[in-house]
Amino acid sequence: MRIWRICRQPYAAEAFSGEGARRFGGRWNSRGVPMVYASTSLSLAAIELFVHLEPGQAPNDLVYLSAILPEGEPGLTLQSAELPSEWWTDNLAAGPGSTRDLGDTWMRDRSSLALMVPSVPIRSEWNVLVNPLHSRMSELQIDSPQPFVFDDRMFQQA
Repeated sequence: MRIWRICRQPYAAEAFSGEGARRFGGRWNSRGVPMVYASTSLSLAAIELFVHLEPGQAPNDLVYLSAILPEGEPGLTLQSAELPSEWWTDNLAAGPGSTRDLGDTWMRDRSSLALMVPSVPIRSEWNVLVNPLHSRMSELQIDSPQPFVFDDRMFQQA
């Protein structure tokens, strides 16, 4: 399976290290827990990034990277029905049984290199979490970064 990430050019070399998520935490991991957030398509990766950008702020140094997961990965999938109700809201991202708790547990267990989880902006599509500490991480085939530009219309203010 091919997965996709978009990041700023200065961070491309470490795009699959999990360092950014380790430093800041995220929906599926607590601060201090390294995790790589990727998507099953470039367009979903773009939407996932876009929802976190400031209105009118079009970054000019973005790149996309794709990678191929090794055979048998993602090893696990979390369906929406297995998640807490309203899992997509920010107030349910932390605490016991939360998405963060589920992700941290998966990271600690190292039961698979990759875990498929539903996307928040488009809940019928899938993101892929990658455990950079997993023994199969070296099998991930990462392509060279390529320039990525959002259409200027996405940043026009009404």
